[in-house]
Amino acid sequence: MAKSLLSQLKQMTTVVADTGDLDAIRRFRPHDATTNPSLILQAAQQEDRRERLARIAGESRDLDEALDRVAVDIGSEISALIPGYVSTEVSARLSFDRKATVARAHSLIERYRQAGVDPERILIKIASTWEGIQAATQLEREGIQTNLTLLFGFTQAKACADAGATLISPFVGRILDWHKARNPEADFSGQRDPGVISVKQIHDHFKANGYSTVVMGASFRNTDEIQALAGCDRLTISPKLLGELEEQTGTLARQLSATGAGTSTEDAASLDEATFRWQMNEDAMADEKLAEGIRKFMADQRRLETLLGELGHKG
Repeated sequence: MAKSLLSQLKQMTTVVADTGDLDAIRRFRPHDATTNPSLILQAAQQEDRRERLARIAGESRDLDEALDRVAVDIGSEISALIPGYVSTEVSARLSFDRKATVARAHSLIERYRQAGVDPERILIKIASTWEGIQAATQLEREGIQTNLTLLFGFTQAKACADAGATLISPFVGRILDWHKARNPEADFSGQRDPGVISVKQIHDHFKANGYSTVVMGASFRNTDEIQALAGCDRLTISPKLLGELEEQTGTLARQLSATGAGTSTEDAASLDEATFRWQMNEDAMADEKLAEGIRKFMADQRRLETLLGELGHKG
């Protein structure tokens, strides 16, 4: 019997489910799972969660506490279904506040501990702003593991590795979106995909320079992008694309490996704040997509806040 692309991918890459859908996690049996404000909103809107959400909203002192309790509640359920990490995001509202990000990370970790989930299984997701990266530096020193997300360019990736982040989530599909919007007639298929090219550049630089930070490709638009990154440390994939990979057969060739990374031509020197901000300013795609990503996550967080406010009022 021919092996599915998903089963072959699992042999060379740690597969992560990008969802809060428990049924999907049970079906695809990923090693890890990632969530974000948009995915938490989707999970929170499921009918079988309404009663629990109403209780959480009613018992919470404010919306910030309710949001964290909901995220940990869903994350705790996910943790019981997988052997690896659960990524839980701090509020997008704190993307430019280092101290507040650190404080919320401590709160989330403590809530997981109280829920009986080992903090070592939690990755605190933080937007890859300068302030977010500095928060990650402090948290990692304290033993709290981080996942730096909304990452669109090499400058962000380099700063995250210098910070000692446990894992980064470079986005693939949103990079492709930006380039397609500006060059709709261009051929971005296969290895020409700018998101794929970006992740490969980051992966090769990290391996060539001995960084321990895990590279986890994220935000995929199609299975071709996933296949083009087979062999990456981790890939976080939506249920829809996991289903397509499960249905597809054929030979999946490894595209990335630690030993095959070779040497990197990128500068290995650490970035200071001024250099980071200048390089981000020079990279229009990364700068624009980071800002847009924060706005989109915040929009879904506000929807969740509205939902919790309504449920708490009814309670």
